Amino acid sequence: MAKERKDSNRVITKLRNKYRLVILNDDTFEEKLSFKLSRLNVFVVSGLTGILLIAGTTLLIAFTPLREYIPGYSSTKLKRNAIRLARVTDSIEDQLSFNALYLDNIQGIINGKAPLDLSDSLVLDSLNQVSLDFSPSEEDSILRKLVEEEERFNIPIEGDPGLKLESLNFFSPIKGLITNAFNPKDDHLGVDVVAKENEVIKAAQDGRVIFSEWTAETGYVIILQHAEKFISVYKHNSALLKSQGEEVTAGEPISIIGNSGELTNGPHLHFELWFNGYPVDPEEYILF
Repeated sequence: MAKERKDSNRVITKLRNKYRLVILNDDTFEEKLSFKLSRLNVFVVSGLTGILLIAGTTLLIAFTPLREYIPGYSSTKLKRNAIRLARVTDSIEDQLSFNALYLDNIQGIINGKAPLDLSDSLVLDSLNQVSLDFSPSEEDSILRKLVEEEERFNIPIEGDPGLKLESLNFFSPIKGLITNAFNPKDDHLGVDVVAKENEVIKAAQDGRVIFSEWTAETGYVIILQHAEKFISVYKHNSALLKSQGEEVTAGEPISIIGNSGELTNGPHLHFELWFNGYPVDPEEYILF
């Protein structure tokens, strides 16, 4: 027991023993600097220095941009970009859903169906809940083809016994020279009217704009839905003056004549008139 206490006292004594650290001039042996040290002081100073270095490094990494260079930490800018891209993706998905409904609406109108109100929240909600599929079945496709071959250009007015097409008055969308007449056999379902450059095109009847966009083949196109199941189509415009959903009156400017799209070789208006899902000769109802 006494030996263990003696050894312990000896260790403590060694730790407290004073030493002098002297710095001398190598040529003159002049003393420049000296320190009184003990082993205990050296251990304490070394420990505190290590702790301070560890604490400083931790704070530097935690509260400065240097942490972005350490594996496992993500960049703040990268996080912001990811959040922004997620919002943009959601917006694009909503817009694509709306465009799908919009195209289905146009297809239904051309086939004689009642137009949908795209501003109705119930319609948009139903688009997000169900997948709209307007593709006909095989049997329906065969029947449609037979009917189209026999009555493609006949106007079925049996459902409207009081309607007389001859009594309808249409406003001339533009005054000019017809260079290409209505010819269903050549799949030309309207008339081409040549007029002065920058001539204003007007609405043929009161109605609502159901399409006002750019298409690759026919350029700037605007389509109006009128009463009595009539639809008027204006193609190859240089500019559109009305947007989808706007109400227009007969004779109101809706676009500017142009030469846009692939299927054109000069400034003109390609004008189509549809009744109940079938094209009709515009010259029978409008004097250009």
